Amino acid sequence: MKSTASNPPNHSHTLTFEEAVDIHLRLAAGELYSRIAARFDVNQVRVADVKFGRLHPGSFDEACRRQAAA
Repeated sequence: MKSTASNPPNHSHTLTFEEAVDIHLRLAAGELYSRIAARFDVNQVRVADVKFGRLHPGSFDEACRRQAAA
């Protein structure tokens, strides 16, 4: 099938800052990389990129702030 504007090629989702914060919270709760990756339609490397601050720096600090406020 040819890709078009309404039918893009099969690329994974691009994570937002808010999703990165959610990933940190899920990791803190003990959720597995594979489940998190499936939830956000990304590969496990993107989850690791968020965890180690290579993607969306500052999302860990925001996750900590939200967790402390809860």
